[in-house]
Amino acid sequence: MMTDELSTTPATPAADVPERATLGRVLRDQRKTLWVAGALALFGLWFGQYGNWTLAGCIAGGVLLGLVNLIHTEYWLLRIITSGAEPTRGQMTRATIVRLTVLAIVAIGIAVAFWPAGIGLLLGLAIFRLISLVMTAIPLLKELKNQ
Repeated sequence: MMTDELSTTPATPAADVPERATLGRVLRDQRKTLWVAGALALFGLWFGQYGNWTLAGCIAGGVLLGLVNLIHTEYWLLRIITSGAEPTRGQMTRATIVRLTVLAIVAIGIAVAFWPAGIGLLLGLAIFRLISLVMTAIPLLKELKNQ
């Protein structure tokens, strides 16, 4: 029986998708990540009090670079979702490769420019990525627990 075709309500509940993508919406959705990134950057700058301000700035810069990457990715995805477009796998792959290539060039360039303290930038990126993964996994684990 095909009752879903005659029904006025959708078979699956509609997601909370805004009509258009805005940077403000992305920042609101990522507010916990913004707080964690701020705390990580402050923690990185805390190392500056030991007389190594270049390392401290590079760690904080790595966290900031990771945050910019995350916000850009979320905004890009929200734009795709709100437009209703269905990008191909190739389009998504190319966009991801370009974004990560730019990130890698900037990160390596800064790390080389401030060597040896510049390695802190890569450390900041890695720490931010780890925290970002954990913050993404927590809601997913809660959802699995509730099912």
